[in-house]
Amino acid sequence: MKIASLSNPVTSDWFREQGLRLDASPYVSGALQVKKLLDRLPETVPLASLTRGHNGGIFNGPMFRRVYLTDPEHSVPFLGTKDMMAADLTGLPRLRKADAHSAALSYLQLKPGMTLISRSGFNAGRRAYARPDMSGVWASEDIVKVQPDPERIKSGYLYAFLLSRFGEALVRGSVYGSAVKHIEAHHIAGLPVPRFGDRVESEIHELVEESTELRARHQAELAAATKDFFDSNGLPELSELRWHQQERDLGFEVARVGSTSLRALNFAPRARRLIEKLETVPGARLGEICAGGQLSRGVRFKRVESDSEHGVQLVGQRQAFWLRPEGRWIGTATTPAEVFASDESVLVAAQGTLGENEVYCRSILATGSFLKYAYSEHFLRVVSGTPDIPGAYLFAFFRSEAAFRVLRSLSVGGKQQDIHEFLRAEIPVPIALNTDRDRITATVRSAYRCRDRADVLEDKALALLTAAVEEAVG
Repeated sequence: MKIASLSNPVTSDWFREQGLRLDASPYVSGALQVKKLLDRLPETVPLASLTRGHNGGIFNGPMFRRVYLTDPEHSVPFLGTKDMMAADLTGLPRLRKADAHSAALSYLQLKPGMTLISRSGFNAGRRAYARPDMSGVWASEDIVKVQPDPERIKSGYLYAFLLSRFGEALVRGSVYGSAVKHIEAHHIAGLPVPRFGDRVESEIHELVEESTELRARHQAELAAATKDFFDSNGLPELSELRWHQQERDLGFEVARVGSTSLRALNFAPRARRLIEKLETVPGARLGEICAGGQLSRGVRFKRVESDSEHGVQLVGQRQAFWLRPEGRWIGTATTPAEVFASDESVLVAAQGTLGENEVYCRSILATGSFLKYAYSEHFLRVVSGTPDIPGAYLFAFFRSEAAFRVLRSLSVGGKQQDIHEFLRAEIPVPIALNTDRDRITATVRSAYRCRDRADVLEDKALALLTAAVEEAVG
């Protein structure tokens, strides 16, 4: 529970400034305290005066009936509030192209340089930056788009301010509602944006832009590595798997059923054909590859709340797929070593439901900056025990649609699904020639170096902005 600071109490004039708003959000979020701080700056201007485009450049869009398709020729990628935080946009749902390009929805297409703000639900108030690879993506009505006017402000600088602790407080202070939180576009139109001159703002902008380009490169290199994986193994058709264009598994017979499983999903024809295709090329079973490493779920343990100075962030299945994962801080003294990931561990979200847009059976690679986190027991740890088959090579396979469909077919459980302990060890993994393997591994590693460097540059931009504000207010 948040309370007002005794050193900075809520005063009656604050209530008048907020139109006698009586809910606690704007007073304990720090929004008014930040506004008072920014009032001491030489120059601030309202956000709405720096934008242009539909509805003045700050807009969300109408509610509409969504028709999802799977054929890329007749659909466009569609970004929701959870997806806007994601590092990998490969698996976005796809909206019918005819609807997207209609007069009612065409302006929802993202433009690089936009700042995106989630406007409803648990994640209301989170911010993201529209990367170059988002130019063909449409965003839902649950995302406020802030389109800067390039003649008045640089997009990277504006995003850095909205992402900073100052922007965080101002945006969060605009949230209203009880059970379901909301932000409306007009609530943030008057946010004060500090101006520091072209030199400072350009430096911050360039850092953000370089960070964004590296994140787009991260995405492109991972996609290239996965395509290279299947091409090098003689399975090019699996790099563009059209799962939903195949005949549905409405009825089938199984000749031999043992004690391992009686569940129809584990014998579904589409998945069996996919597994058989993977078996036609040289490879090894996943259990064999991980014999000297790990192929199991994480350990359960007691969580003890802590702070950032004395603890570690515990990342769950949803947040692990974000650009910058968030999680609760837990004490290191009671945290077993097994919850940390070894370098180049493939972590598979191993509990969940079978919804098409759920993270269940999606994978991430723990390497670089991601090694500082602790991971919940809900991840399946895939750690190679074979030196010449590194985790980066395995990840090029596990991030693919083919691997996702194979893992989903191995589900067991009721409401919450898990991946069958025996069947997962039998997954066939194609093994390319050494030169191809090395190239694929190098591409994945390069992608994650880009991602880590992008985080460093973004942090540097935020540090410069914070320093400029603090110096200006004395």
